[in-house]
Amino acid sequence: MKLLKTRIDGPKIIKTEIFRDSRGFLKETYRKNIVNKKEFPFDVMSFSKKNVLRGLHIQTKKPQAKIITVTYGKIFDVAVDLRKNSKSFGKYVGITISDKDNFSFYIPEGFAHGFLCLSKECTVNYKCSQYRVPESEKTLSWDDPDVNIKWLIKKPILSDKDKNLGLSLNEFYNLK
Repeated sequence: MKLLKTRIDGPKIIKTEIFRDSRGFLKETYRKNIVNKKEFPFDVMSFSKKNVLRGLHIQTKKPQAKIITVTYGKIFDVAVDLRKNSKSFGKYVGITISDKDNFSFYIPEGFAHGFLCLSKECTVNYKCSQYRVPESEKTLSWDDPDVNIKWLIKKPILSDKDKNLGLSLNEFYNLK
């Protein structure tokens, strides 16, 4: 297992080895000594149908680092840099991940996260460094023109929260 850089400082690809045989496969998804020795006390799993877009979510208090692993299907996964003093503020990294891939996606604190389900169905596991704090959750608008994410779809299926409560990059930057 090793960490590979992405085009923005912070998010990393966690490259793993898959051990396959006639029964199926086995792969490691997390090693504390590889991923900045972080603790990840909270795991979440989501199930989505094709064209469902979840995100872009961030906790402003007790920010979460996440490790994203697709256990079924295929997604387009996105991390947007919302660290206010970062040189890459407002920029994003987007990668396609499937259950067939030999990697997970590490997203550090200070990044909004979202994904689009590309397959008929998908299951995504999130390993989180902090517990969920609903009152500090914010949503960055999935289609903010200043971020300009290339989502591969024009009309995704969104939750009411993601549809109606998304902040622009400028609004997020000016939050107290």
